[in-house]
Amino acid sequence: MKTALYDIHAALGGKIVPFAGYLMPIQYPRGIVAEHRRVRTTVGVFDVSHMGEFFFSGPDAEKFLNWITINDVSKLAVWQAQYSAFCYPDGGMVDDLLVYRFPDRYMMVVNAANLAKDRDWVLQHLPKSGVEFADRSDDYTLLAVQGPRTRDLLKPITGVDLDALAYYHLAEGKVAGLPAVVARTGYTGELGYEVMVENRYGVNLWEAIFEAGKPYEVEPIGLGARDTLRLEMKYCLYGNDIDATTHPLEAGLGWITKLNKGDFIGREAILAAKEKGLTRTLVGFVVEGKGLPRHGTPILKDGITVGVTTSGNYSPMLDRGIGLGYVPVELSAIGTELELDLRGRTLPLRLVKTPFYQPQPVS
Repeated sequence: MKTALYDIHAALGGKIVPFAGYLMPIQYPRGIVAEHRRVRTTVGVFDVSHMGEFFFSGPDAEKFLNWITINDVSKLAVWQAQYSAFCYPDGGMVDDLLVYRFPDRYMMVVNAANLAKDRDWVLQHLPKSGVEFADRSDDYTLLAVQGPRTRDLLKPITGVDLDALAYYHLAEGKVAGLPAVVARTGYTGELGYEVMVENRYGVNLWEAIFEAGKPYEVEPIGLGARDTLRLEMKYCLYGNDIDATTHPLEAGLGWITKLNKGDFIGREAILAAKEKGLTRTLVGFVVEGKGLPRHGTPILKDGITVGVTTSGNYSPMLDRGIGLGYVPVELSAIGTELELDLRGRTLPLRLVKTPFYQPQPVS
C-alpha cells in the first residue's frame, strides 16, 4: 500500500522500503544522521499515515476503553490525549497506543505493524451494544511536525492557538485552510505537533508546511531517523522493547498502568508480578568503544549472558553507540558496567540515566 504522499517521497529521492504493508521512506538523500540533527535543531516532517486510527463512540465507550487499556480513560478531559497499551490476560503487551478524547467520541492511534492484530483484539472484546467501533486507518494523512521551531512554522498557517495547546492535548481547526486535528504529541522528545487531515488534503497540507518551513530549513524525515530519535528518548518500540513476552512494569511503563482504576484485561497478572517483585527491567546503556548493538545482541556479565539488547543504534547527539535492553534488577543500577557480545567480540557497556539526550526545554 501507499500513503497519499508516496509520489512526493519518491520525487524527493526517498529510499522506499516496505514497512507494515506500506511503501515508506526510510531516509532521504542527506541521510539519517542529517535528518536526525535537523529535528533536534530546527524542524522536520514525518509522514506517519501508515499508523492506524480507530474510533469509538456510544454510551459505553469510556467503560469499554477502560476495560481494554491499562491507563485510566476516565481521567481524560475532552481534548486530551493519553499514552496507553493493550495487554493480554497474562500481562504481556498486545500493543502500545494513544487515546484521544473528542467531545463525542474517542480516537485511538495504533502501530501500523499491529493494525490487524489490534483491530481483531478490539472486535474480540467489543460488547454487543453500547459501543460503536470504526476502523478508519485508510482515510487519513498524518504528519508529525517535530523540532524546536515547529511552533514558529505552524503558527502562520493555522487558526489553532498553539501557545494554549498543552502537551498531550489536541484541537480541531484549520491548518493551511484545511480541516484538521492538531495534537501536541510526537515520538521525538522535541516540541512537536501531529496534524491529521483526510487523505484528499494530504498533498496540500504537506506543500503548505514545507512552504511555511523554508525559513527554518524544514526537511522531510524518514523512518530511520524516527527510530534514532525515539531511541535517544528511551521511547519503547513495539516488537523490540515491548511485546507479548514483556509486561508494562518491567518495561518502565508503570506510570501508565493504573492498577487502582478497577478491573482491566491483564490487571491480575500485572498485579501478581508487582507483588512478586520484578526480576528484570529495561535499561539504557552507552557503548564504551566502537561498535553498535542491535536488537538481540546478548548482554554479558563476566562472560556469562545475563540480558539482551532490545534496541541499539548510533546516537547522532552523543556520537556513540547506545542501546536499550533487559537485565536482572540486581544489575540495573546506573553506572553498572557490563559487556556486549558482538558476534564473538566483547565490547564494554555502561548503564546510564535516560533519556540519553535532553531536548531543549519548551513551554
